[in-house]
Amino acid sequence: MKPLEGQVALVAGATRGAGRGIARMLGEAGAIVYCSGRSSRTQANTSDHVHAGRPETIEETAALVSAAGGLGIPVRVDHTIDQEIAALLARVQKEQRRLDVLVNILTGRPAKSWKSFWHLPLDEGRAFVNGWIWPHVATCWHAAPLMVKRKSGLMVEIIEQNGIAYHGQFFFDLMEISLKRLSYAIAQELAPKGVTALAITPGFMRTEAILQGFGVTEANWREAAEHNAEATAWGFISSETPCFVGRAVAALAADPHVARKSGGIYDSWSLSEEYGFTDLDGTRPNMGRYLSEHHPQLVNRKPPTAFEWKLVAASRSVTS
Repeated sequence: MKPLEGQVALVAGATRGAGRGIARMLGEAGAIVYCSGRSSRTQANTSDHVHAGRPETIEETAALVSAAGGLGIPVRVDHTIDQEIAALLARVQKEQRRLDVLVNILTGRPAKSWKSFWHLPLDEGRAFVNGWIWPHVATCWHAAPLMVKRKSGLMVEIIEQNGIAYHGQFFFDLMEISLKRLSYAIAQELAPKGVTALAITPGFMRTEAILQGFGVTEANWREAAEHNAEATAWGFISSETPCFVGRAVAALAADPHVARKSGGIYDSWSLSEEYGFTDLDGTRPNMGRYLSEHHPQLVNRKPPTAFEWKLVAASRSVTS
């Protein structure tokens, strides 16, 4: 029996990147996975979303879930629209009568500028923060009753960085730290009800956009990692597939003692060491170790350097 057989998961933002990898690995563990997102075969994502216009669809993700051993169910949802979120969770309740895992990887519009705080347009900053944070809040709000009713469940926020170091742009930083605080606050509210909430950061992921950007595939990505100066600077050699953090989520969902981790922030590589899972190729990428060995100034020095800001800006293509 697979560890998550009979369990129901919702991956909000499952179209590509981390969302697709997480959905696949929840499927690998046997779960029924609702794959929501704005890009479908019947209706393209035409918003100002970070990855609007890319070819990946929720139907493709759902098919990968089923191929991995679970059951993938694609549902086109714009998580900025409350009524669509409500309809999604009502459907889950009607069809499954339970929700065991919620993973939020919802992204909004890209940061248009990395200028100093006082040079950034205030209206754009407000729209940026609201566009990223509110869909997470609303999705958790609609999902919570299904979990509280059964006194069990796991809510996961996928974030960047496992600490509180500045992210390089004021509104971007405000958004990221708010998502971490969101997870912690929900943990405080729901832990007494038997529901666990936590946050996970992946390392440098080989998403569809990243592979395309370097002009490589999953089969030959090491060529770029070894011979492309830009890839070398980013630590591409220690990158991971989106399925690595997916296996982290699956391991947590299958852990009967996961409540001990409620409110915490974790990273894919540390969870790999703890639970013993590997990436698809059998390796255990460790971005934390790589940075400590090759760029200790990024780990030990405050404030971070300008080089780190470039890493952060580039990573917008990583977690979406």
